[in-house]
Amino acid sequence: MDKNLNNPLLEPGPLPAFSEIQPRHVKPAVEQLISENREQINLIKPLELMNDRLDRAWSPVRHLNSVKSSPELRDAYNSCLPLLSEYSTEISQNHALYEGYRSIRESGEFDRLSPAQQKTISDALLHFRLGGVELEAADREHYQLLQKDLSELQSSFENNLLDSTQAWEYVTEDEYELRGLPDYALAMLRQLAEQKKIPGYRVTLDMPCYLAVITYADNRQLRKSIYEAYVTRASDCGITDKIWDNAANMRQIVAKRQEKAQLLGFKNYAEYSLETKMASSVDQVVEFLDDLAKRSRQTAIDEVTERQAFAESLGFEGDLNAWDYPYYSEKLKQERYRISDEDLKPYFSDERVIKGLFDIVARLYQVEISTVDDGIDRWDEQVGFYQIRDRHGEVIGEFFLDLYARENKRGGAWMDECVNRYCIDGITQIPVAYLTCNLTPPLGDEPALFTHEEVITLFHEFGHGLHHMLTRIDVPDVAGINGVEWDAVELPSQFMENFCWERDALQLFARHYQTDEPLPDDLYQRMLAARNFQSALQMLRQIEFALFDIRLHQRAEISTADEIQAILDQVRAEVSVVKTPRINLFQNGFSHIFAGGYAAGYYSYKWAEVLSADAFAAFEEEGIFNPETGQRFLHCVLEQGGSRPAIESFSCFRGREPEIDALLRHSGIS
Repeated sequence: MDKNLNNPLLEPGPLPAFSEIQPRHVKPAVEQLISENREQINLIKPLELMNDRLDRAWSPVRHLNSVKSSPELRDAYNSCLPLLSEYSTEISQNHALYEGYRSIRESGEFDRLSPAQQKTISDALLHFRLGGVELEAADREHYQLLQKDLSELQSSFENNLLDSTQAWEYVTEDEYELRGLPDYALAMLRQLAEQKKIPGYRVTLDMPCYLAVITYADNRQLRKSIYEAYVTRASDCGITDKIWDNAANMRQIVAKRQEKAQLLGFKNYAEYSLETKMASSVDQVVEFLDDLAKRSRQTAIDEVTERQAFAESLGFEGDLNAWDYPYYSEKLKQERYRISDEDLKPYFSDERVIKGLFDIVARLYQVEISTVDDGIDRWDEQVGFYQIRDRHGEVIGEFFLDLYARENKRGGAWMDECVNRYCIDGITQIPVAYLTCNLTPPLGDEPALFTHEEVITLFHEFGHGLHHMLTRIDVPDVAGINGVEWDAVELPSQFMENFCWERDALQLFARHYQTDEPLPDDLYQRMLAARNFQSALQMLRQIEFALFDIRLHQRAEISTADEIQAILDQVRAEVSVVKTPRINLFQNGFSHIFAGGYAAGYYSYKWAEVLSADAFAAFEEEGIFNPETGQRFLHCVLEQGGSRPAIESFSCFRGREPEIDALLRHSGIS
């Protein structure tokens, strides 16, 4: 009997059968699909069909490896990375395909294609070139090896980070050690202990737990301990096992990226990366970041001085350290604005926030979002599944929503593609998204109560999801987020964050989970007043990360982890206005650039924030729920996906190119 029979990855239904997928299914399915693809490679439509089938098999595996990791699944996942890398490189270096695309681009037929089809052809030719199709045979083989090595190194980086994060914990039965923590945080720590069947309280490095301790714990030694554990994850200085040290991974990742870029004729990987972005040059990126840093620096210095003076007024002696910054910042914010997360959390219960988010989207884009329970296979009982219908009642998108932090789930928040929109022989394949967060989970019988920052995170990821699900482009390579320049892909996500601050939007969901009372106006005004509290410090922090990233990938050669540290130290010396302890090895956990898609592109968050702030300014001018403005944003940006350059989509909506003023205004920086 064929060993691949009854493999749920080979004959998927409309949605993945998560409960049926076993690690033993993974490699046989990937091997069979790649083998079949190699036998059938043809131009465009057959290639799209084959890639879609492979994507639909690999997507649930990739997702399960992130949200329900196990040693067996990880081994199966990692065993396929070389196969997928080799296949992807083969396609990008297939000279017959390349010549086929070129012949279409240079023929009269090209002008008769739709804009989406034209963009697909142009993007494909660029990716062929960046994939090494024009290299000599020996160099093509070397490129393939580099790609294979990079996929394995990046996976190793992510695995080390997850393992080292989960390896650390602190358990205590003495509540006095946890003095200062809000009631919700204590309940969360009790629940974490109960999950391990141990008495007392259990502190972990999962984000809701880490933020609660570093922000509220009066116990300075506890703050220091959790800070040091967090900033030394996946390093040789960490409290956890040195087998998870990412130093060698970082060095090799950067070196191999530079080697790949130079093989293709670029000076460095940063130049290579910008070939697929809006920014035209590395100099333009650096100038953009330097300009924001200069505009923010004096305000940030004032914020640091103010925090130090405030701590001293409370009896603190000496200079504040990194594990003191969030604690005294929070106390200063409470003193000035009389507001804290503890005040706001009762108004942000999970079900109300989700319903409010859906109501906002419905008003903006005239769609309806509803839950679907029957017959949906999920990887965890707390995962929700939803459908989006247009004004005619037609299902146009679906998504899984996985909100809460838990064991064996990698940190952070993200949107990923489950199924891409694709029109095949007149039948439209509905796009499906994974929306994943690590928010505060429900405690006991109470609903989950979110901080306002967690609400913003959810809205952000849902913006990415809308970009994927509301697309009307039927060509998969440029539908949804596909084909969108990386430094513009954050536009829809950051745009959605703005609604978390608008009174008319908050009235739809910010209600007390026990009394049903709406968020009081006085509390709202204090929240609004605190919006830009220490925003200049936050701005400089993001610029520090972005400059480190772009400069790291400008270097023609990196041979040691110390050189990576030296680049970060230099950036901190230029940008930061606070002291960073030597023990802080942030780079060892910087998965965005070492394991994700942001290498030489982390600046994209700030670049796209200019776009998103300017786009939202139109709603401020015309009304945040103005149906005409909402429809214009839908038609010009969300529906278009990557079918045209992002600047054209933005200009379609705004009637002009983007301006930086709205970002500075929203950040409270003049």
